[in-house]
Amino acid sequence: MSHPVSVTITRISGYRFVVDYGPDLAGLVTDEPEPLGAGVGPGPQHLLLTAVANCLSASLTFALQKFKQDPGRLSATATATVGRNEANRLRIQGIDVHLQLGTAGEDLEHLERVLAQFEEFCTVSMSVRDGIAIHTRVSDQNGRVLKD
Repeated sequence: MSHPVSVTITRISGYRFVVDYGPDLAGLVTDEPEPLGAGVGPGPQHLLLTAVANCLSASLTFALQKFKQDPGRLSATATATVGRNEANRLRIQGIDVHLQLGTAGEDLEHLERVLAQFEEFCTVSMSVRDGIAIHTRVSDQNGRVLKD
């Protein structure tokens, strides 16, 4: 089923914008970091990282819950590698996402199957991956790497 998703962004001043997600969701103020903006809110790079990390976190949760497993206090850290392209323009060249489960890997049933499929459920990262390399790593609450 296809349905549109939209946001409205309105410039306040400088590089500061208000993001309106509609009547049912809280808005957000964005801004470019200094020296362009004042850095009073997340910038576009932060929003992209947020979307990728959030989608992968939700996808991992979904995949675990299919097997009635609880990820515990799952956290994700997304880091962009930014560099210049052949035209000397700044571009995101890669995204590393570290997902950390709030439980030990050995306590989760069907973990190998979950780790093999969860990224495929993520609409955002699978869409972004066509243009930007995304590396995903999953570890458990003890820091043991489960997928790299």
